[in-house]
Amino acid sequence: MLKPVQHDNVEKFMNIVLNINLSTEKTKITSFIKSVLRKHGFKKVVIGMSGGVDSTTAFYLLRESIAPENIIVAHLYYLESQFRDIGGIVKKAGIPKGNIYEMSIDSLIKAFSNTTMKQFNNGTMDNSSRQARTTNSKRTHLDKIRIGNIAARIRMIILYDLAKKHNALVCGTENKSEFMLGYFTRFGDEASDFEPIQHLYKTQIFQLARFLEVPKNIMEKTPTAGLWHGQTDEGEFGFSYKEADEVLFYYYDKKLKVEEIKNMGFKNADRIINYSLTNNYKHLTPYTLDSTDNYPNTKYH
Repeated sequence: MLKPVQHDNVEKFMNIVLNINLSTEKTKITSFIKSVLRKHGFKKVVIGMSGGVDSTTAFYLLRESIAPENIIVAHLYYLESQFRDIGGIVKKAGIPKGNIYEMSIDSLIKAFSNTTMKQFNNGTMDNSSRQARTTNSKRTHLDKIRIGNIAARIRMIILYDLAKKHNALVCGTENKSEFMLGYFTRFGDEASDFEPIQHLYKTQIFQLARFLEVPKNIMEKTPTAGLWHGQTDEGEFGFSYKEADEVLFYYYDKKLKVEEIKNMGFKNADRIINYSLTNNYKHLTPYTLDSTDNYPNTKYH
């Protein structure tokens, strides 16, 4: 029986259970990047940098793999630019000015939402009723999510347009925690040509980031997709990345049952696995006639 981890004695975002060989990991990932480009006949890569630890870590791995003139950086911000945090990093890496794109997507999101969401929402409520006020509150939250999805998809449209302009592949920046939890927008931030860090849990990304000497100010940021003011990953989850990573590791990698994991002291095990399984459909679309009988059961045991 695996012993429970004493959470209070472990630094935030660091996991003893999920420790990795950092030098080996770096070599493995950089070799993977070079192999993908060589195999498919590309020299250049486009990467969207948010100013967070995932995209910055992916960028550091890119700069170890290919020449700086072959890296195209796009900072496509919504609400607030984080370029002040990544500008120095990009400059230090020797990325040519012509390869750096900083752009607010706020106007694009507003234009899209004003011509679709506003029209779709017209005439659906009677604001004088109590039920309507409840509906309005729920709709406001739903609209936030819809706008967040629009933002993620607009970013990806721009990244792929830049990839066409520069004859490049798009580098994804998703981690394993996001992937297993289904915490992504289909055909948005989930879209990419290759994913160099998707096999690493969020807590392992922090380990690798420290090893690669990612600046402290980036590592200390609260993880957020930057989709609306005050939005944070863990706030949406209702649990921490640290606990989620351990639970996901024991459930998916070690094949333990939820009750076994709960007995190890993980009070949010039910919530975490439910969150993951509820979003499992994202990994299975598009549904086809040939595969409908092959979908795994989304109930755990």
